[in-house]
Amino acid sequence: MADFAKRSEITISTMGKVHNPTGEGVRAISSQAQAKFVKQQKRSSSQNTESPTNGAKEGAPDDHETKVKVGTAKRNITRKKTDGRDTGNFDSRNKKQGGHGKNQWKMEDMMYDDEAIQIDENDPLYDEEVDGKYILSSHEEPTTKNFDETGQKAIYGPMLTLAEFKHQVAECLQEYFDSCDIEEVIQTLEELRCLEYHPEVIKKAISLSLDRNPRERELVSRLFTCLHPQPMADEDMAKGFDILLDSMDDLMTDVPDAATMVANFVARAVVDEVLSPAYLSEQNNSRPGDPVVEKAVSLLSREHCNARLERVWGPGDGRPVEELKVEMDQLLQEYLLSRELDEAARCVKELDCSHYMHELVKRGFKYAMEEDGKNEETQHTKSAMDAMAVLFGFLAKNAIISEQQVAKGVSRLHGTVDDLKLDVPAADKLLVDFLDMLSEEGCLKKKTSSKK
Repeated sequence: MADFAKRSEITISTMGKVHNPTGEGVRAISSQAQAKFVKQQKRSSSQNTESPTNGAKEGAPDDHETKVKVGTAKRNITRKKTDGRDTGNFDSRNKKQGGHGKNQWKMEDMMYDDEAIQIDENDPLYDEEVDGKYILSSHEEPTTKNFDETGQKAIYGPMLTLAEFKHQVAECLQEYFDSCDIEEVIQTLEELRCLEYHPEVIKKAISLSLDRNPRERELVSRLFTCLHPQPMADEDMAKGFDILLDSMDDLMTDVPDAATMVANFVARAVVDEVLSPAYLSEQNNSRPGDPVVEKAVSLLSREHCNARLERVWGPGDGRPVEELKVEMDQLLQEYLLSRELDEAARCVKELDCSHYMHELVKRGFKYAMEEDGKNEETQHTKSAMDAMAVLFGFLAKNAIISEQQVAKGVSRLHGTVDDLKLDVPAADKLLVDFLDMLSEEGCLKKKTSSKK
């Protein structure tokens, strides 16, 4: 007998259950487990009786029955498996993956490829034309993001190459020179969707206008005013003039007066507030076009530079007829004082109004008649009328003015003789002499000169 059994105060009832490592006399399973097992066995037996075609044999041992070895505490238990695993349709999404399922995916958090994505029309990325196709990008959007309808893919950057863009802009500018429609140019640039190439518009527009008339150069200056600040910002304007100044050597090879005209463009852009004045001070004589910038600075340093640069392209820039008449009066008066044919011919070319030269003939005779008809002593010399006839003959020989315009001017003089007599009584006689002078210079036919 053990030593502790001799003590009267220690008994089996006071000590409680004695540790029994062998498990002798202890039931292998609890009464609750036995009751649950009996209940499941009755349920399975009832199902077998209802459906005898399930292939199970009566009296055969159940594979899922808990196997217990009697007389030991170590129980070899084979648990019932999932029916889906037996059929090959086991779904691992319901697996708890340990931790009593704390870190498992929930059904509402799962998304499968076969599930349709709901399209929200209020989403800023929703495009009805693309049929709900989304373009995923980072939060830093590129300069331009376009969608190619032909290839059905997104394009980051310009839609055209540089050569294609220049070709499209050249055609647009040619049409602009004919129609003077600035809105059409702006719409074309927006449709091309090539923001990176916008500085090339500056160079292309100026280079196309260098070998044209003052009207086209004035149209280019007005175009720059309308393009700024949208769709072309200050950086685009400055970069465009940088590209232009870097190519001055090539421009001067084609157009000898390119440096003077480009300087006028730069100065006009500063006056129109298209180009910042700080742009001129940032040049450091490191590029071929820096002498052009110096000329532009000298133009801006003159007195009344704003008023002068607004008319820097001369009278042939498409200004109204009244202003054109003022320019004609000034050049005719200057010619009568200097008698320089070359300078007068250059000024007539700058007018760029070959269809309106008949007004020049009319005004030329009026000023010459007033100069010679002041008194009777000067009426016989006719020096001013001789000089005017020589000028029109020189212009006709150099194809600056046509014989049709001279004849039209003479016909208009016949209709205004009565008004001219109010100032010069001998106006009718002076007109006949002037027509004979024009015939001698070869710019008027004899038939026209004999009319009265």
